[in-house]
Amino acid sequence: MTALPADLPGWRTKLAALAAGHLGADGAHDANHLDRVWRNAQALLPHHPEADALVVLAACYLHDLVNLPKNDPDRAQASRRSAQLARHQLGWMGFPSERLDAVAHAIEAHSFSAAIPAQSIEAKIVQDADRLDALGAVGLARMFYIAGMMGSSLAHPDDPLAQRRAPDDRSYSLDHIAVKLATLPGKMQTEGGRRLGQERLAFLESFRASFAAEWLGDG
Repeated sequence: MTALPADLPGWRTKLAALAAGHLGADGAHDANHLDRVWRNAQALLPHHPEADALVVLAACYLHDLVNLPKNDPDRAQASRRSAQLARHQLGWMGFPSERLDAVAHAIEAHSFSAAIPAQSIEAKIVQDADRLDALGAVGLARMFYIAGMMGSSLAHPDDPLAQRRAPDDRSYSLDHIAVKLATLPGKMQTEGGRRLGQERLAFLESFRASFAAEWLGDG
């Protein structure tokens, strides 16, 4: 395993400050989210010594420079806009110019809705790190937070597990676990991401079953 470069703490401070200037009121995509994505990436980086940690760091902190609501018709363009803005902002910060393309690609490819294939190991790590934050206990809290912002109900009144209907995660927040979150571990790009994703998904599936039992009065 390779140690992280010594200059990363200084760049982290600069990048976090840059990102802070573009954060809105979305508590699911705030400064804490960026810190968690970077921590997730740090858990994956030691297993990939070929990865450029500075590129990963920059993409982790700048991937949400343009953050559009989940139901915005231009949502799929947000990562491309973030990459473009990051490239511009990093240029005047003295960020190594030879790394800008790699940072931009990692930002573009992190988005689920953009469906841009991650070509580099840095992009794969950033994508996994961001998706890991959608799983587990924190991911669960973020799921309900976002659903509340969108005006979704907690769950279907009498079929919370969608056993007799088509799942609809725009109307019922609990459906989002089966519709999207349960698919994330299998789409992880790194072995570490898949392992951590499965661990966090197990928590969500246990919660889903307990929720449904209480919701229907069976608990």
